[in-house]
Amino acid sequence: MEKVPIIKNEGEGGEDWSMSEAIFRFYEELNDFLTPRFRKRAFRSDLKGRQSVKDRIESLGVPHTEVDLILVNGKSVDFNYILRDGDQISVYPVFETLNIKNITRLREIPLRKTRFVADINIRDIVTLMRALGFDVYYDPLLSPAEIIRVSREEERIILTKSRKLLKFKDVTHGIFIRPGTVVQQTRGIVDFLTLRDAARPFSRCLRCNSTLIKVRKEDVIERIPPKTRALCSEYSCCRRCDKIYWKGTHYTKIKRMVDWVLNE
Repeated sequence: MEKVPIIKNEGEGGEDWSMSEAIFRFYEELNDFLTPRFRKRAFRSDLKGRQSVKDRIESLGVPHTEVDLILVNGKSVDFNYILRDGDQISVYPVFETLNIKNITRLREIPLRKTRFVADINIRDIVTLMRALGFDVYYDPLLSPAEIIRVSREEERIILTKSRKLLKFKDVTHGIFIRPGTVVQQTRGIVDFLTLRDAARPFSRCLRCNSTLIKVRKEDVIERIPPKTRALCSEYSCCRRCDKIYWKGTHYTKIKRMVDWVLNE
């Protein structure tokens, strides 16, 4: 039988304060948050005093927003469950197709809304998400507390590369952006939430996030470069900031990225 590795909690100075232990097993993409030694296998984790399953999961590196189901000794529990010596814990990510109606779901509101609020460190992803037609609130001046407030008040999913942000207890919906190119990271979001059918490419302003409307060339002809007037006949305008869009070289570059994200 394979030996189950151990993770210990240690106090200051290296003194072991553990009184009991539990066995954890994380599934699918949740393993991305674990150190390689503990991925895709069961391991023992020492417990320190009275500790909730949520606190222990996050101490192992997994944000609670990534978790949708926890089984303890075969029975589903919520984040407030207090761990006991000998517990066997299975932790699962968001389910896409399985019927799990009769177990304890960890989110009161389904993670299927397509409104987002983005952290400061993913501006390029914001641009591509907006190019796909998704509503992404972005303000580089927002503090983590303000991002969480916008997320809760407007029911927006937080997009971030910060595990720390997703571990705040007031965060209800969030997606941790994995490493990769901007296109790969954006496609990861689209695949995670099954958003291909919801995409409406080039329907939203890349600068302010508002929706675009078609406008006649004659109505904006004084605002576009002379060369553009000769080559382009279709134009759109942002409802909020009044920015004009047309199918120039910048459009061609972004369209290639959009097509790659949406092509299965």
